[in-house]
Amino acid sequence: MFERFTRDARDAVSGAVTEARRTGASTVAEEHLLLSLLALGALDPLGVDRESVTAALAEARRRGGMSRADEEALAGLGIDLGEIVSRIEESHGSGALTPAAPRRRTLGSSLRSVLGRPDPEQRHFPFTQGAKKALEQSLRIALGRKDRHIGTLHLLLALLSRPGTVAEVLADHGVTYATAERSLAA
Repeated sequence: MFERFTRDARDAVSGAVTEARRTGASTVAEEHLLLSLLALGALDPLGVDRESVTAALAEARRRGGMSRADEEALAGLGIDLGEIVSRIEESHGSGALTPAAPRRRTLGSSLRSVLGRPDPEQRHFPFTQGAKKALEQSLRIALGRKDRHIGTLHLLLALLSRPGTVAEVLADHGVTYATAERSLAA
């Protein structure tokens, strides 16, 4: 499938790995695909404020990746997500629900590189099921539009077509499937 990606789309996918590493994640998630698209300027024609979207994603990460729909569902059960996050952060510190930062290199990791073992910085970052589904969806969207190649527009539309934090953050910033399709396809 990757051979069908344009150079920009390939850059977005490989940039997602960089974003995962930068944010301290152990896997590449849909959030990292969006951050990579932002870094490449793919959403600039839509007037998206990169810093605001990045901050909104960081806030969602702080809440353990919970979307507003998750928060509302919990509220329907009488569970206040904001209160839970506050209590956890009181006990364990600010950002306790965010993924742990990657471990620093130690003498052991230096020895591994001398002995020819892979450097953890160069290790494979697996994609989450959600990110894999988004990539598969980008192919379906391209095929549905009868486009020969998968571009950044298809990646963005795939992210917007899937429920969750990424689509929610984009909608909060005025980017929906319809607006993206209309603006970027022109």
